[in-house]
Amino acid sequence: MKIILASSSKQRQDIFKMIGLKYEVITSNVDECSIETKPDKYVEEVSLSKAKSVKNQINYDAIIIAADTIIYSNNKKYGKPKTKEEVYSNLKELSGVKNTAYTGITIIDLYKNKTITFSSKVDVYFRKILDNEIDWYINNNDKIFKCCGYDSLGKASIFIDRIDGDYNTLLGISPSMVFEKLKELGYSITDFDFDFEKESEK
Repeated sequence: MKIILASSSKQRQDIFKMIGLKYEVITSNVDECSIETKPDKYVEEVSLSKAKSVKNQINYDAIIIAADTIIYSNNKKYGKPKTKEEVYSNLKELSGVKNTAYTGITIIDLYKNKTITFSSKVDVYFRKILDNEIDWYINNNDKIFKCCGYDSLGKASIFIDRIDGDYNTLLGISPSMVFEKLKELGYSITDFDFDFEKESEK
């Protein structure tokens, strides 16, 4: 069973590597945007566009998995910032408040000619961030142009008070939700190829 991850995101790829799932990466060639105003529908539509783009690039059967993530807070959608000034503004606005990460996922199953699109969310609570801490973060971090400008696995973890929900949703894809949907399509975990690292003898 061939799995294609339609994403250039290192974090999404690392999640699949973490569970040992064998997959191929083919990136989409669509603009990551939607006219949807609701955050869950927005990421669902973008993930569907990504998956369809990859479907059009191949001529063989596979299961295509695409995802899109945004941060949402106070009725505002945060995507990938383009400048340091935008990162600074984002963190100022998120300081001391809750933001919600929405990840939309689309699975296109070319073996069975079926498509599933869904989304999940996780709430992230930031402590109060001082201005000089934001300056320090921006000037000492090469990952500030990720979604919203913060990398929860990196230096931004200093600013996070707590997370409510599936942490992998914040990172870009929830493997537990993906496999639940694959089960709905009629698959078993044994239908897929995994790499199993053998522990060295002690």
